Amino acid sequence: MPIDFDVEPEFQEQIDWVEKFAKEEIEPLDNFMRGGRTKSGDPIDKDGWRAIRAYTDGLKQQVKDRGLWGFHLGKDLGGPGLGQVKLCLLNEKLGRTRSGPGIFGCQAPDTGNMELIAHNGTEEQKKKYMEPLLSGEKHSAYSMTEPHAGEPGEFKCNAVRDGDEWVLNGEKWFTSNGANADFLIVMAVTAPDKPTLEKASMFIVDRDLPGVEIVRNVHTMGTSLRENYNVTSGGGHAYIRYNNVRVPAENLLGEEGQGFVGSQTRLSGGRVHHAMRAVGVCTKALDMMCERALSRKARGQLLSELQMVQQDIADSYIQLKQFRLHVLYTAWLIDKTGAYTREIRKEIASIKISAAKVNHDIIYRAIHLHGALGMSNETPLADMWMSAPQMGIMDGTTEVHKANLAKLLLRDYDACEDLFPTYHLPKLLEEAQDKFDRVINDYLAA
Repeated sequence: MPIDFDVEPEFQEQIDWVEKFAKEEIEPLDNFMRGGRTKSGDPIDKDGWRAIRAYTDGLKQQVKDRGLWGFHLGKDLGGPGLGQVKLCLLNEKLGRTRSGPGIFGCQAPDTGNMELIAHNGTEEQKKKYMEPLLSGEKHSAYSMTEPHAGEPGEFKCNAVRDGDEWVLNGEKWFTSNGANADFLIVMAVTAPDKPTLEKASMFIVDRDLPGVEIVRNVHTMGTSLRENYNVTSGGGHAYIRYNNVRVPAENLLGEEGQGFVGSQTRLSGGRVHHAMRAVGVCTKALDMMCERALSRKARGQLLSELQMVQQDIADSYIQLKQFRLHVLYTAWLIDKTGAYTREIRKEIASIKISAAKVNHDIIYRAIHLHGALGMSNETPLADMWMSAPQMGIMDGTTEVHKANLAKLLLRDYDACEDLFPTYHLPKLLEEAQDKFDRVINDYLAA
């Protein structure tokens, strides 16, 4: 199967439409929401919020009319079934926006949770929870990480079977969208004495069940701490305490004890999507860098004429282009194989590692080039910079992915039992001499 990232003219039209739609409709929405006020300086009132919701509903309908709603999903789940390469090309455009994924029905964490229920859920669970996610009627959260550890083997949140229910107790940390979710998918230890891969299970927990307590709604760097205590606000990453939460037995998601294994489909897909959107973020940062370099002078020279600036621009372009091609290659492999094989897991780990560094490096260069303006909150760079460290933490830290990548790579090699390695030149020379002695002797004998 040849590697080819070209698409049909009809789909290129879709990409072009998304790019134009994002620039003309979604980015103005992003900018308006940053201010949170009308031009007269008044806060948005109830009628204003209703108007904005009606407007965004109209945008969503345009997306649906183009057949692009939930474009990350296969046809069996009600999506267009585009495949990962086309998904990548679309996500690059949406990665430049904040609201884009929600307008297209492919926002995290709902996207991963849809796939999780699709792969592990019963028909009843799909009807009750997945279908409302697909239509945008409900929102969800994935409650896995705990305050004391992100490592599954250290989890303490547990669930104990009691008749037709499971009783859930423990704490979860940084549950994205948890305070605003209709339901949560919770990872809990159900067999503490078993090996790590068999000790936990997943449960679908309705947000309004008694005992689900939002302790704080944690926000990321640059947001005032007081916002963390507004537990009814949208966004944020909830700190949740589960206090004797009684979950119906039929809300067990997948097989008992298979929570960690079952979660890998979700996490693998999410890591690829993050990398796809990182391409869009970094492309936007590079665009800003180039415009600034052509517009600003220092000591009578345009910044674009200074070699240090030229070096930063060149390094950013090369780094971004290499990263984008690696993401596309990984998407192509998934399309080709149709499964998250060991080979594909290597590439996913690689782009997850690269995404953090590419975001950090390119956004930093862009900020540095903008000087004081770059450090201010009057360009998108501030938000972009705040999100850069997240790429090295969410869905597994960079260090964990590097360790796993090394283990996967080393499986393809064998140790040398000899005193010197297989590539030791004196040994190779002796083997070559033996071979060509035979070649010369055979030639003379003939």
